[in-house]
Amino acid sequence: MTKNQQKRVVITGLGAITPIGNTLHEYWEGLLTGRNGIDRITFFDTSQHACKIAGEVKGFDPHEYLERKEAKRMDRFAQLGVATSKQAIADAGFIINDLNAEEVGVIIGTGVGGLKTLEDQQEHCLNKGFNRCSPFLIPMMIANMAAGLTAIHLGAKGPNFSTVTACAAGSHAIGEAFRLIQHGYAKTMICGGSEAAITPLSFAGFSSAKALSIRNDEPHIACRPFDRDRDGFVMGEGAGILILEELEQALNREAKIYGEIVGYGMTCDAYHMTAPVPDGKGATRAMELALKDGGITPNMVSYINAHGTSTPANDVTETKAIKKALGDYAYKIAISSTKSMTGHLLGGSGGIEAVAALMAISENKIPPTINLSNPDPECDLDYVSGQSRQQTVNVALSNSFGFGGHNVTLVFKKYNS
Repeated sequence: MTKNQQKRVVITGLGAITPIGNTLHEYWEGLLTGRNGIDRITFFDTSQHACKIAGEVKGFDPHEYLERKEAKRMDRFAQLGVATSKQAIADAGFIINDLNAEEVGVIIGTGVGGLKTLEDQQEHCLNKGFNRCSPFLIPMMIANMAAGLTAIHLGAKGPNFSTVTACAAGSHAIGEAFRLIQHGYAKTMICGGSEAAITPLSFAGFSSAKALSIRNDEPHIACRPFDRDRDGFVMGEGAGILILEELEQALNREAKIYGEIVGYGMTCDAYHMTAPVPDGKGATRAMELALKDGGITPNMVSYINAHGTSTPANDVTETKAIKKALGDYAYKIAISSTKSMTGHLLGGSGGIEAVAALMAISENKIPPTINLSNPDPECDLDYVSGQSRQQTVNVALSNSFGFGGHNVTLVFKKYNS
């Protein structure tokens, strides 16, 4: 299929459940006002853990979206994924019925899936015996279940799978959904990422790897991307979901259009299990491929939602990669890390950050990077420090990089007929 034959793909619905708000409106308002969703962990006893802070979702009631019996048989990551998908499909005003169900697909990425269920059942079996294991352990634990259950609850019978590429999973899901519509395999895709990994075992593992911030006495300023005093990432949880549609269908039903997705680049560092390649070449190529895919030149880019994890290695490497991909124009582009407010949602991060990029395009407002008090000399770009910015946003990039060397860049632009 030639470029001219490919379908144009637009975004008509958004949903978000995050540490700074449980609806799209609350999330976006939280970003613009610099709301911080990071605090002391309440989900478990942290007395044996080095890191005691996280971005927990507050006040989420799955029973607003699911029957009690159904919710009980879902891990939290699946509950969040289904609930946010229901938000997004409602926002799009899209109705799935017998006529279109086979043309509607679902791809929801996650980093670890139902880890809480696995931990709980392991403890239960050790205490009560393995013959007392829940028959729902496997369907609650496996990573594809947010996508599968979303399809079940919404009636979507088209392409359905889960991307499991660590912190790039949500962005991979959106990129693959884009390709499916672009090449005619679906007309509508429900896509994004969901994660709920604030658990004892997860924190033990990340802490042993020295990846997490231990600024426990100052949780609200612990996540500080591009800052000289950053000491590791802060984990968050939640979900971000987009409704992608073939343009012609969206126009026919007079749908609201937040923006158009035009580019998708993905690469692998092939370097290290957890560390990015120091020169940022893999991330650079992902951005270059995405820009080429979308027919976008550096001077057209208004905003980059950075991966910006607040780890010593990532922020310097990403800065280098942006400079290499965009040349001297990199210094003229507004960049922010919304993780400074939400924490790092792992596989869910690409979803909520794509939502942020599209809202920036739709509203012409750029969310800030908070806690950037002492910029790292090696991080010398425009990170929109402290306060949001009113600015026309025609093209936005969203970067996601994950353990295993996975790199993804998505390119969104204003819709123009």
